[in-house]
Order: sequence, then C-alpha cells, then structure tokens
Amino acid sequence: MVRVLVLYDEAPDPQRYAQHIEICKGVPGATFRHGAVFGAPMGEPKHQYYAEFEWPDSEAFKVGVSSPEFAASGQDAMAMGVAFNVEFARLETI
Repeated sequence: MVRVLVLYDEAPDPQRYAQHIEICKGVPGATFRHGAVFGAPMGEPKHQYYAEFEWPDSEAFKVGVSSPEFAASGQDAMAMGVAFNVEFARLETI
C-alpha cells in the first residue's frame, strides 16, 4: 500500500476545502481521506489538518500521481493559501 500524506499547518476554510475534495476524489485509483488533527501526545500538534491519498500498490500509485487530476489537486491546494507538507509512504502489513 502507498500513501501520500498531506499535513496542513492550519485548518483550511471548510467551504473552500469542500471544493478541493471534489478535485481530490477524481485522482485515479486513490482513496482520499481527510480530517482535523485534534491533539498530540505531548503539547500542541504541529499540524492542524491532515489529508491522504491511498493506493493499493506501487503501480497504481505511479498512475495516480502522474495523472492530470493529481496535478490539479496540488495546484488547488496551493491556491487555498494554507501552508502544507507532502510526504510519500510505502506501508507494510505485519
């Protein structure tokens, strides 16, 4: 399984983010999830909002991230004006 993790420094405007979700839902082969960060084990959390794309394998990931829809989701995320970081993770089941 492969995930793209998106960590927002601040929570985006809910109405604006609803528009962003529609773009994200169009990314081929991906499951899209998102939600507010509500805490951390010690102190305040570094990020306020979380989103992820998930693909079942590396091939599906390659198709998804090379798509115009994935590019559009990144462009739209930048247009929201909220600072964010993106990281890729390959997950293993034990």
